[in-house]
Amino acid sequence: MSRGINKVILVGRLGADPDLRFAPNGTAIARFNIATTDRVPAGEGNWEDRTEWHRVVVFGKLAETCGNYLSKGRLVYVEGRLRTQQWEDSQGIRRYTTEVVAREIQFLDSAGGASQRAGTRGVESTTPDTNKAPEADGGLAEALPPLPPDPNKPADEDDIPF
Repeated sequence: MSRGINKVILVGRLGADPDLRFAPNGTAIARFNIATTDRVPAGEGNWEDRTEWHRVVVFGKLAETCGNYLSKGRLVYVEGRLRTQQWEDSQGIRRYTTEVVAREIQFLDSAGGASQRAGTRGVESTTPDTNKAPEADGGLAEALPPLPPDPNKPADEDDIPF
C-alpha cells in the first residue's frame, strides 16, 4: 500500500525578511511568508487577483543561506512538504497551523540576474544533528528523513552489480 505523497512547489515573493533563529542544539531555523497570486474570473468578463500567503520554515545550512541572502520582495522557488501542527492556547482552545517545510529554495531574481540555487542536497554536514529540526511551536526535535541519492552524481563502479 502507498504511503502517500506530500510535496509542495511554490513560486512567490517574500512578504518580509526571513526570521533566522538558532535552536539550543545550534540548528539554524528560518521562517518567512511568501505570497502567490492567481487571476480568477470576477464575473462579466472581469478578472480579479487573489493572493494566498504561505508560511515556510527551513532548517540547517539552507536556513542560514536564506537568512543571509533573502529579503522582503525577493522572488523564490520553494520545494518541500506540508506539516500541520496543533496546540492548545492559554484559553484551552485547540489551534492549528500549516506550513511548508522547505527542502530546496531557488532565488529567482538575484542581483546579478542569474538564478541562485540553494538546497539540502550536496550540503555536507559536520554535525550529526543537521537532519534534526525542532517543531515550530512545541520545541521538540523531529528527525527529517534522509535525502535520496543525487541523480546527477556519477555512480561508484563498486556499487554497480555487474
